[in-house]
Amino acid sequence: MPRSPSAQQILDCALNLADTCGWERLHLFEVAKKLDVGLDAIAKHYKQKDDLVEAWFDRADQAMLARGQGGDLAALSAEKRLEELLMAWLGGLAAHRAVTGQMLLYKLEPGHFHLQALGLLRVSRTVQWWREAAQRETLHLSRIAEESFLTGAYLRTFIHWLRHPMEDEADLRALLRRKLRCGPLVFLLRR
Repeated sequence: MPRSPSAQQILDCALNLADTCGWERLHLFEVAKKLDVGLDAIAKHYKQKDDLVEAWFDRADQAMLARGQGGDLAALSAEKRLEELLMAWLGGLAAHRAVTGQMLLYKLEPGHFHLQALGLLRVSRTVQWWREAAQRETLHLSRIAEESFLTGAYLRTFIHWLRHPMEDEADLRALLRRKLRCGPLVFLLRR
């Protein structure tokens, strides 16, 4: 009887194959073949290819939340906590940076409205976890404003990170700090 791979093994196999062929050309039957299992073993964990994308971003969220457990974060300013956490999130994606960008382009293809809607939910979910891990306590209109500005900082930093793979981490951190200090966000973070 063939062994049944775990969800993590399937994701790792898919990512490694996509590093070679690209996300668009990755087929689930190839993942199954590489793992020497049937497609039913893949479907047990992932109902569609995009579920692998969600699992990949879940892994990045987990890296961010694990960093949030660091005892050193409590002593840092809100801005520095946010910086550390987002850098941990990006670090969780670093091993497959090019594939991560290809995943986003796949989601944005015309006709993939269902994936685009899920992408918006993913951004919202990650920003919510980012705020929680940073122990942000803003409420009501302040919370809404903070979430909006953090979403902008998150997206701008993430896109920059994807587009500039050779950039030094210090430069990326500087960009993120500038985004966190812009406009009303600086007021909210000092609260």
